[in-house]
Amino acid sequence: MIAFRLVFGLLLLSGVLAFVAYIATGQLAWRQRGLAIVKWTLFAALGFFAVLIVQRVAALL
Repeated sequence: MIAFRLVFGLLLLSGVLAFVAYIATGQLAWRQRGLAIVKWTLFAALGFFAVLIVQRVAALL
């Protein structure tokens, strides 16, 4: 759980830093990188929470 939180936090931080680089330089490549990082971070979070829900449901059965 701690490892997931660390990876999730670092991914969000890298996405924010990519957006800061976009604002500082005005290059669209940084914006695209930031959006890609945030998108995949959210997909990973949804997958993680889906696994948690499945584990809880399995424990109830």
